[in-house]
Amino acid sequence: MPANSLPLRDIHLPEAIGWWPPALGWWLLAVLVPLLAALLFYVFRRITRKTALKTAKKCLAALKQDASLDERQKLVELSALLRRMALSIWPRAQVAGLTGQAWLAWLDRPLADAPFSNGIGRLLVDAPYRQHAPSRAELDQLLQLAEKWLKHCHKSRPKSYGRRPA
Repeated sequence: MPANSLPLRDIHLPEAIGWWPPALGWWLLAVLVPLLAALLFYVFRRITRKTALKTAKKCLAALKQDASLDERQKLVELSALLRRMALSIWPRAQVAGLTGQAWLAWLDRPLADAPFSNGIGRLLVDAPYRQHAPSRAELDQLLQLAEKWLKHCHKSRPKSYGRRPA
């Protein structure tokens, strides 16, 4: 055969690269992005919770030492502080609608002996309907109870706090 008549074929291009299976980098990205998002969410919740507790403790200390408020005003401020604290840590659906005895029972959950429902904590619900303001001793007991509740809030986990036992 002459050299000019060789049976040559046309140039063959390789097949296009398919999208499946993805490269190792895409697999790592698919795993690391959700893990990073979950970690950031956990850190954000933890920092927010600790900040809320620190702020509540500072507000409680300031309330104790505020001489410009009378006992009734301090009681109103304490009630608002406890409500704000609960709303900042636990889901709004669990806390926002609670009033009266249900609110006191919710506050009692981390504590033994139900001091809100059966003890000095009843002042939070009863005081607006009393003719006289709470005494200084009653208010001091209630402030100590609020401190105790804040300490137990620090230890308890918000997920399990609001659920009823099965």
